[in-house]
Amino acid sequence: MMSIDFNMFMNDVVQQARKEIVAAGYTELTTAEEVEDCLAKEGTTLVMVNSVCGCAGGIARPAAANAIHFDKRPDQLVTVFAGQDKDATAKARSYFEGYPPSSPSFALLKDGKILTMVERHEIEGHDPMSVVSKLQQAFDEYCEEV
Repeated sequence: MMSIDFNMFMNDVVQQARKEIVAAGYTELTTAEEVEDCLAKEGTTLVMVNSVCGCAGGIARPAAANAIHFDKRPDQLVTVFAGQDKDATAKARSYFEGYPPSSPSFALLKDGKILTMVERHEIEGHDPMSVVSKLQQAFDEYCEEV
């Protein structure tokens, strides 16, 4: 019987999830200070709270990659990783006033203030294109043309 090292397996899954979102054009924020610096900037920012949780993460990452190919999009695309970069995630969530912790999820902010979120319950059980559509509706409402 072959033995599987669960920690090594999970590290591979996490690394793949990180690579996917960075390859899509998002900047990874791994510390609370990086989150503060980023969200102190003027303009719109999409924060993708990455996660390896169930099938929702497998829907959120392709949606994150595809939603940004649109006439309007946020000035900054960033990601924090729930369950991995705990301080960065906690700091990002402190900006999501009125929304409970949710991962994966997307938060759209302007000048560090929350505008809207796409929460896990709007991702899990939905197809990636419906999540893309929700994100692009938010971009259409709050972002400038690129």
